[in-house]
Amino acid sequence: MKESDIFIEVDCFQKNKAGNIVCGDSYMSQKLKEEDRIISVLSDGLGSGIKASVLSTMTATMAMNYTAMNESILQTALSIIHTLPKDMVRKISYSTFCIFDIDCFGNTRIVEYESPAVYLFRRGQAVEIRKKKIPIEREDLENTFLWISEFKLEKEDRLICFSDGVSQSGMGSSNMPFGWDEGVGIYIAETLSQYPGISAKELARKIVLRAERNDNYRLLDDTSCCVIYRRTPRNLLICTGPPYDEKKDRYLAEKVRDFKGKKVLCGGTTATIISRELQLPLQVSMDITDKELPPLSYMEGIDLITEGILTLSKVERLLTQGIPEKSQGPANDLVNLIQNSDKITFIVGTRINVAHQDPNLPVELEIRRNVVKKIKYLLETKFLKDVEITYL
Repeated sequence: MKESDIFIEVDCFQKNKAGNIVCGDSYMSQKLKEEDRIISVLSDGLGSGIKASVLSTMTATMAMNYTAMNESILQTALSIIHTLPKDMVRKISYSTFCIFDIDCFGNTRIVEYESPAVYLFRRGQAVEIRKKKIPIEREDLENTFLWISEFKLEKEDRLICFSDGVSQSGMGSSNMPFGWDEGVGIYIAETLSQYPGISAKELARKIVLRAERNDNYRLLDDTSCCVIYRRTPRNLLICTGPPYDEKKDRYLAEKVRDFKGKKVLCGGTTATIISRELQLPLQVSMDITDKELPPLSYMEGIDLITEGILTLSKVERLLTQGIPEKSQGPANDLVNLIQNSDKITFIVGTRINVAHQDPNLPVELEIRRNVVKKIKYLLETKFLKDVEITYL
């Protein structure tokens, strides 16, 4: 039976080698809902730029597909090695990879090939991972090995892997002539001590940005970090639209009041219902932070109150395309709340809002339910969130 009070957060942060327009590292992650498994792969292709990107993308894709089909680890590795095109100069086909395969109970299998060693942090300290060494026979390289480990990932454990852009950052400098390899673990331990509840997303980001700093803010290689964090889920409730039957207004308000986690109201009518039923004053801000959207509102006990369909439509675009740097506004605030949550529950009212039937409004203003379904799909496939929709 699935442990409902446990969530596995997976995230990755990447930066390109200075001057490159693409990253030579590839990261992929997939949740197999039928099997309650999460598979994540990080691969580093030979060299940098487009050539490395092609190699790492091929490797990550094959590793993901073979692992999902429960193929033999050794056969998976050999298939990848024999499929990759050979470098014209070095005469080798080469791409490192690290594969994580974790089920809902925390049973974990890690496969590493020529990549920096994976870190396991338990109770804030690095713990040694017992590994099995398997030689790989190949014509173009000698003495290459797979490292396989199997163990139980406990609550609050973190797994951290990265490309050598992290471990070799700072190489040749006076304070780290051989790179940051030995210092990464110390930095992670210090960060966890200072921020015990730090998310996988933010920890990965901090590690990569520190590596960039080691290289005097001009990365000498493509740099990626993947973090897996098994912990108590962070819950988020998003209510949008009034209930079909006005008699359900009180029921909706009680659902919002009793929810354990962050709470968001999307829509003026929705916010007015909650304000009336719970007898909480609703204050509308006059500060416009996004010219495309109406300003925020505020109510005690509610973390975010925004306009409805316009905001949700922009949230869907931001989740698809990414948030531009230095952008702000209600949709950005909602995306940040979503990305920092694990289990997102939508309560979608089904009463038709006559304002959205105006034929002069933009075509992208789809029915609220369809917009929420798109967001659900993105959150489950792209961000590996647990999402539930209830219609009212």
